[in-house]
Amino acid sequence: MGETRVDLQHLLEDLRDAYPGALEETILTEVVANSLDSGATCLRLTANPTASTLTIVDDGSGMRRRDLVRYHDLAASTKTRGHGIGFAGVGIKLGLLVCESVVTETRRGKEHVASLWHLAGRHKAPWKWIPPSGLVAEHGTAVQLKLHNALSPLLDEGYLEGALRRQYQPLLEPEFDEILTAHYPKGFRFEVNGRLLERQHVLGAEVSKLAICLARKRKPSAIGYLLRGESPFPDDQRGMAISTFGKVIKRGWDWLGITPADPDRTAGMIEAPALAAALTLNKGDFVRVGTRGALYLGYRKAIQEAVSQQLANWGDVREPGDRAARRAVRPMERDLETVLVELAEEFPLLASLVEHRAGGQKRLPMGQAKSAEDGHAVLAMSVMTDAEVPEEAGIPPEARQESAGAPPPEKAQGELSPQPEASPGVAVVPGGKGRSRPGRYGLTIRFESHEGDPDLGRLVESTVVINDAHPAYRRALASRSEGYHIALAVAFALARLAVPPAEEHEFVTAFLIRWGEALDGTRHRSRRRS
Repeated sequence: MGETRVDLQHLLEDLRDAYPGALEETILTEVVANSLDSGATCLRLTANPTASTLTIVDDGSGMRRRDLVRYHDLAASTKTRGHGIGFAGVGIKLGLLVCESVVTETRRGKEHVASLWHLAGRHKAPWKWIPPSGLVAEHGTAVQLKLHNALSPLLDEGYLEGALRRQYQPLLEPEFDEILTAHYPKGFRFEVNGRLLERQHVLGAEVSKLAICLARKRKPSAIGYLLRGESPFPDDQRGMAISTFGKVIKRGWDWLGITPADPDRTAGMIEAPALAAALTLNKGDFVRVGTRGALYLGYRKAIQEAVSQQLANWGDVREPGDRAARRAVRPMERDLETVLVELAEEFPLLASLVEHRAGGQKRLPMGQAKSAEDGHAVLAMSVMTDAEVPEEAGIPPEARQESAGAPPPEKAQGELSPQPEASPGVAVVPGGKGRSRPGRYGLTIRFESHEGDPDLGRLVESTVVINDAHPAYRRALASRSEGYHIALAVAFALARLAVPPAEEHEFVTAFLIRWGEALDGTRHRSRRRS
């Protein structure tokens, strides 16, 4: 790619900002992901601070000459959505922002080629063919980053090891071999400056294995563990992490919607390979709408049940006051369902929290997939026993009828399909037995104390967390007006998702109007904003 009118530097900076972590860690993570997608079994990293170079070599399938040509096009990708965990060679492309040059050498069969690439200006990213220097032996791909900054963390051996252990933790823990062997039959190993990174068993004062068994499945579809320590874990190890194909996608407690009594001393990890189909385009999060969203939400619910069960076994349960607070907000959550359905037409970004369609909320189908095309959709629904799936998910009418309680033709009336038996540490998510329960697909409300936080509440996944340590909340309790305070906190939290900052007042006003109308059970068709 030579000169173009597109501002390439700005494009790369926007791509960089789409990732939550540091740029250097994003580059490293994406290079490893592409190596895993190529079928590599070993990744060798060599940092040379003297020459300011980082060389990464894998033994994957390599690229052909025509593939290397497309590799230099910022707008092209050989990736197929739903397959693999890398994203369009983005690690190398982001490397242009911090490198003087990027050398890529690849070998596949008889084709052995190499190129030199650099960012020459805001509108220029030229590359040229160069003779291979022998970084790749029989097959695979090697990249060599010549960094601008001689003090870059990518030149630090300790940083490289720490980032690999954070981002690819399941590959370095034997506990996940049971499920990852199917995808990496020859295993995978990392070498940093010639030193093999040792695999380590998980350590903690209490460790409990978790397995997620989908309905009518005896083999776990996701495995992991929950552990408690005698002292607080480091910040980057706290919470429940979820990974797919060995790559950690999310970490913490917020995404799961569960908070233990002592979250600083509780951590865990779940590996769910099937969730690769629900990854967002940048592979940094999960889709939450449509068929892929149903898959993610189904697994999330199953993981919630497994974690909650183990926390209860440890005696980590909510205090009575928390249960009373949950009962108190349930009527408001039902009102929120109505409000969100009404507002979703006027504020489309709320569609990620509630699916609105003619006929209202539907019961959850629990049928079996009739073909390979709808396999993912029904897989998700088989674990979502009290959530809801949009009609757009593509479920055939036969599956919907079966989910309403009609037995399959080959089953006698009243005969139930066998379910896996539960065992300690294993969460079994049952399939449909008779008529499925109607459920809500909207927001939930949770209370947490955040001293000094000026916000009344914040939106986390599909949960609004109310700050019960806020002075305004204490005043609302004293005046018995906590219902209005909660509604206002929810409105402010949703405003940040629904509209730009300049329109937040308009949104809060519209929200409160519909919230007031929900008291009488009236539904007014949303008026489009001019």
